[in-house]
Amino acid sequence: MHKTIKGYHLFLIVFLPFLEDCSLPSGGSHSTMPALPLDELQITQKDPKTGKLRTLPALHPEQKADRYFVLYKPPPKDNIPALVEEYLERATFIANDVDWLLALPHDKFWCQVIFDETLQKCLDSYLRYVPRKFDEWVAPTPEVVDMQKHLHRSVFLTFLRMSTHKESKDHFISASAFGEILYNNFLFDIPKILDLCVLFGKGNSLLLQKMIENIFTQQPSYYNDLDETMPTILQVFSNILQHCGLQGDRTCATPQKLEEKVRLSPSDMPLQELKDIVLYLCDTCTTLWAFLDIFPLACQTFQKHDFCYRLASFYETAIPELESAIKKRRLEDSKLLGDLWKRLSHSRKKLVEIIHILMNQICLLPILESSCDNIQGFIEEFLQIFSSLLQEKRFLRDYDVLFPVADDVSLLQQASSVFDETRTAYILQAVESAWEGVDRQKATEAKDPLVAEDPNKVAATVEPVSQTPSHPENSEDEECMGAAAALVPSVSGVELDSLISQVKDLLPDLGEGFILACLAHYSYDPEQVINNILEERLAPALSQLDRSLDRQAKPDPTPLLTSRHNIFQNDEFDVFSRNSVDLSRVHKGKRKEENTRSLLNDKRAVTAQRQRYEQYSVVVEEVPLQPGEGLPYHGDDYEDEYDDTYDDNQVGANDVDSDDELISRRPFTTPQVLRTRVSGEGQEDDEEEEEEEAEEGAPKPDHFVQDPAVLREKAEARRMAFLARRGYRHDSSAAVAGSPRGHGQTRETTQERRKKEANKAARANHNRRTMADRKRSKGMIPS
Repeated sequence: MHKTIKGYHLFLIVFLPFLEDCSLPSGGSHSTMPALPLDELQITQKDPKTGKLRTLPALHPEQKADRYFVLYKPPPKDNIPALVEEYLERATFIANDVDWLLALPHDKFWCQVIFDETLQKCLDSYLRYVPRKFDEWVAPTPEVVDMQKHLHRSVFLTFLRMSTHKESKDHFISASAFGEILYNNFLFDIPKILDLCVLFGKGNSLLLQKMIENIFTQQPSYYNDLDETMPTILQVFSNILQHCGLQGDRTCATPQKLEEKVRLSPSDMPLQELKDIVLYLCDTCTTLWAFLDIFPLACQTFQKHDFCYRLASFYETAIPELESAIKKRRLEDSKLLGDLWKRLSHSRKKLVEIIHILMNQICLLPILESSCDNIQGFIEEFLQIFSSLLQEKRFLRDYDVLFPVADDVSLLQQASSVFDETRTAYILQAVESAWEGVDRQKATEAKDPLVAEDPNKVAATVEPVSQTPSHPENSEDEECMGAAAALVPSVSGVELDSLISQVKDLLPDLGEGFILACLAHYSYDPEQVINNILEERLAPALSQLDRSLDRQAKPDPTPLLTSRHNIFQNDEFDVFSRNSVDLSRVHKGKRKEENTRSLLNDKRAVTAQRQRYEQYSVVVEEVPLQPGEGLPYHGDDYEDEYDDTYDDNQVGANDVDSDDELISRRPFTTPQVLRTRVSGEGQEDDEEEEEEEAEEGAPKPDHFVQDPAVLREKAEARRMAFLARRGYRHDSSAAVAGSPRGHGQTRETTQERRKKEANKAARANHNRRTMADRKRSKGMIPS
């Protein structure tokens, strides 16, 4: 819808010269009409009731034809046959009625436009509900595409004719009356003009610019309407901030009502609510940019309300929060988040371009077109606007990426010899400070398109990218759907295999390579892929592919042999890192010729260590002396007598000995294994070893377990000593027992028995005999 309408190219080329004089040819002709303005023309005709002649103005309600224009409804999003049929029927009625309107003569056309309310409602409904460039639409059927193109062309030609007050020398309306007709009958207003710019500006900017300029020229009251509309436009951005809980101006805010719910931040609000805010912002930014791009004369009215500063402040506050909210929702609908990210990036670019258009029209273009005497005021305006934007760091970076501030400052320096170097240096320094901590080179390399980081850490650009056509009018050139498009997060591994199997389960005859290409084209949406394949509505690039195409296996970027790491890496037997290995050092199994004795007799390791110790100069070889040779000195004789000279005197006991001192006092001694063995010394050592073995062979008493009898005797002696200390006498029970009968008793036994009989009352059960006699005497015990 938003690309150039090919059907009326010839119309524009033929009648473009007439637009220089704000003229347009009529749809019909009146040969009898005099060369008077239509607003002054009188028509004489018979009264249908009385049959008498009467004179009426050419613009009279009775000149209107009885025709009812139905309201417009957009195409269905789901391509349901019943809804498509309903849309085609309604769109056919509208297209036929609009074509009939365009074919009317000049006077009849204006009577119908002015006095037919159903026509105005029909046109308003089209401007309101027709899909925009950035709306989401499933690829429509060819019938819907053709009907939408035809309807779009007819509506545009209707507004084109309504904005032209002079169609020819004989058919025209006076300029003053034309302005009053437009304004009093609400044929055009600011919302309609904004919609016309965003709908028909793509490819028709020159023609649309002349239309809007003619409307504002013939009726200057539209400038006042635009000035009164600016608070509403600024309120849109304030509402977005307030809805996101980011309203900064708390002093002007009204107190919150008790029943009003607390505003959530973008990160906390539901995904559907975040989607509505992003779409609303994208629609607003795109519409304002299209209007200022088509009609730049409105920039002065915008700047009266300090629009640059307020828009930059909104950019600094809202854009980072919305980006952060989208990035944090990684676990939610990835396809929807990708779509929201590209729309938000598109809004970023449009906001920056809006401010650039304002700066260009207010300051830069007047400087280039004016003489040197009149540019000082424009330079001052430029410096003042930029000075108010220096605190918005994020905005300055993004603006400097697309439109370098240094280039604008250089232009001002070339245009004026009297220039405030201090203020310009301050502005440039502030721009440089805004880049602190940011990779400026990376952003500068991607100057156009603007680079933004996507929610899955993928680079996102604001330039159009090739995507599936979402609307019939922008299938060839997608400006806004691809603007700021974030790359769809790549799917791989098990997830990709699952998506391929979903499609292959329903369509088993398709190859995995073909299914993979379709998934990549349709953002890995298996439902959309299946639907388009069944309805034969694949993209041209996919239609040309072989449907039995197999999936190509990607080679592993890191082979196993090159990626392995272990302790045997690059050793002498690593066959993966070297081509030749010394096989003589490789042996399989146990070597039979070697045993423990041969391994102990192998002194190759000792010989190798000898060379190391020979590097020290203190190593002295012991040379054996021949019998009869005298010694030159006796200093080397071994003395085994203990030297007790310093035993009583602790010399150096409290001193801290250094390593050097210890080394200097203790000479180096050759290890025992490295000494040369002397024959005599070896015999002495053997004799000493034999003596030690003989001593070790003699039996030794084992005192580990002592004799129990000895232990009992020691324990009895300890007990008797203890009793003696306590005053107890020796127990003579053994002496009382005496010897067996018939052997006689010793004197000691007799004495002990007497003592026992006399002293037995001292113990328990005393007086037993006495008491027994007493019982017997009383008759208690029978005798």
